[in-house]
Amino acid sequence: MLLKVVMAVSGAFLLLYLVLHMVGNLKIFLGGPALDEYAGWLRTILEPALPYEGMLWVVRVVLAVSVVAHIVSAVLLTLRARRARPVKYVGGNHQVKGSYAARTMRWGGVIIALFVVYHLLDLTTGTLNPNGVHLHVYANVAADFAPSRWYVTLFYVLAVVAVGFHVRHGLWSGLQTLGASNNRRERPLKIVSTVFAVVLTVGFLSVPLAVTFGVV
Repeated sequence: MLLKVVMAVSGAFLLLYLVLHMVGNLKIFLGGPALDEYAGWLRTILEPALPYEGMLWVVRVVLAVSVVAHIVSAVLLTLRARRARPVKYVGGNHQVKGSYAARTMRWGGVIIALFVVYHLLDLTTGTLNPNGVHLHVYANVAADFAPSRWYVTLFYVLAVVAVGFHVRHGLWSGLQTLGASNNRRERPLKIVSTVFAVVLTVGFLSVPLAVTFGVV
C-alpha cells in the first residue's frame, strides 16, 4: 500500500507541474514578449528572499525527487505483481485484459522519459534547439517547430499523446489509491480523468501545431 501511495503522491506533484507548465506555454498566443517575460518572471519568484532562479531550482529538485519516487515505486509494484502471479496464463491470449492505457503504461512511461530528456536538451538548455538562445523562448519555440522541422512536431505529438494516456490512467489509479473512488463515484471519476487528460493533451499540442501551421 505504501508504494501505491508514494506513486500516487509523486504523480500528483508531477501532474500539478504539467498543468502549470501547460498554462505557461499557452502564453505564446499572447505574443512573443508575453512568453519571454513569463520565462524571466519564473526566475525572479520570491526575490530577494530567494536568489535569482532560487524558486525555479526548488521546483526542479521537487520534480526530480517526484520522478525518481514515481519510477522506483512503479518498478517495485510491477515486480511485486509478477512475483504474485508466477504461473503463466494458458490459452492463445496471454495478455491481461484491460484498457489500452493500462496495458501500455510501462512503455508509455519509457516514451515519456525519453521525451523529457529530449525536451530538456531542446527547450531548456537549448543544446538541440536550432536557435537555442537563453530566455528567448518565443524564438526558440518558433525555430523548433518550423514547418521544415515537421518531424520534431510529429515526435512531440506522439510523446504528448503518450502523456495523455498515462495521465488518464494514472489520475484514475491515483484517485483509487487515495480512497476517492467507490462504486457510486467510479464512472464520474473515470469521466473526469478522461476529460482532464484530453484538455491537458490539447493544451500542450496547441503550441507546436500552431507554430508548424503558422497560427503564431
